[in-house]
Amino acid sequence: MDLFDHAAEKDRAAREPLAERMRPRSLQEFVGQEHLTGEGRFLRRAIEADQVPSLVLWGPPGTGKTTLAQVVARSTGAHFVTLSAVMSGVKDIREAIIHAQDRWKAHRQRTILFVDEIHRFNKAQQDALLSHVERGTVTLIGATTENPSFEVNAALLSRCRVVTLRALEVEELLRLLKRALADPRGFGGRVTADEEALTFIAQAASGDGRRALTALEVAAQHGGGHIDQRAAEEALQRKTLLYDKTGEEHYNVVSAFIKSMRGSDPDAAVYWMTRMLEAGEDPLFVIRRMVIFASEDIGNADPQALTVAVSALHAFQLMGLPEGTLPLTQAVTYLALAPKSNTVLTTWMKAREAVMSHGPLPVPLHLRNAPTKLMKSMGYGGGYKYPHNFEGHYVPEVYLPDALRGARFYQPSANGFERELGARLEALREQAATVTGAQPAVPREPGEEG
Repeated sequence: MDLFDHAAEKDRAAREPLAERMRPRSLQEFVGQEHLTGEGRFLRRAIEADQVPSLVLWGPPGTGKTTLAQVVARSTGAHFVTLSAVMSGVKDIREAIIHAQDRWKAHRQRTILFVDEIHRFNKAQQDALLSHVERGTVTLIGATTENPSFEVNAALLSRCRVVTLRALEVEELLRLLKRALADPRGFGGRVTADEEALTFIAQAASGDGRRALTALEVAAQHGGGHIDQRAAEEALQRKTLLYDKTGEEHYNVVSAFIKSMRGSDPDAAVYWMTRMLEAGEDPLFVIRRMVIFASEDIGNADPQALTVAVSALHAFQLMGLPEGTLPLTQAVTYLALAPKSNTVLTTWMKAREAVMSHGPLPVPLHLRNAPTKLMKSMGYGGGYKYPHNFEGHYVPEVYLPDALRGARFYQPSANGFERELGARLEALREQAATVTGAQPAVPREPGEEG
């Protein structure tokens, strides 16, 4: 390389985006994914032993899939060839295979074939890789943001090890940003930044390292030699949201979110949910609150509510951000508009109060298990009435200990489906009173003497 080539290379490197310039070159520089690259972990052991199998790297954008593939190639001395599943076809795959075979014959150097967005390859394109992966002509490393179980052919998937990458934590993103400020490949100390500005960028990046570094680069342009909160906001085109995940405002916003759903206001509920997500709150925290709410504040008034909340969790885990906000919004609006009842909570509290107040009351003899003749001779299980042997699969029976006979823990509300449950329960209790000759028990609050 002469002086002109060196100058051109230096100019090209200077014009590269910050995220590209800061791409790690070794496992030591790699940030995050400790479950894969930490001491004694699978990928580190495979690299150190030079026994890296074909891989499918599955994870959200900006988590290091391409970088990890390059690190593997550099660490093992392999030749690195990249194909984009969006731009490449079977012809490109064949050319890459021929190139790999020639490389091995001439230099005894293995080839890592990196296929970005491998889920976009159709069946024919994936099948074109099969035999070459199986024979070891190339070591395939595919990258995908989609679940490979659904998007990659089973035959190809069976020849690869699926490796799951997770979104980067805020602390890990802060390490990336601070390294970029100090590293000669980044700003080399020429740019400084306020801690709150870096934290804002890290939170807004939603686990995406590339997004964080791009925002830092734009903020540096806005802020000149120093990045403050205003420059960070300009870079991301968004304002700082007053929300400290460990402070008072955290609890204020969460409280407003829950009370808006409880008050059947979908507009406010979605607003507070969005406030939390945009401020960098863990979406799983938000979903957990929704699942709790579905039982605590809706319960049997709409049994479907719990299914909707849990389905939102599964959908989010499958989709990730940003698309995962859609099932969350769907679930929040459903929960807000569902009929409300807190009888799940009050029922459990009454039952717990009875347990704590009365201690371990003996199980009535007719309800006890009787696996031996001795136990049967002692009256265990005697007189038990099997409901399925009676009309309507019901027969009046006493199931509570004698000290709690007549206690009522569950008092259905008149809302939604629970109205039907309440009517059925009342009919059963009246039938029991008619057959046994006893009067329907007056409901007692926990702690009251019977």
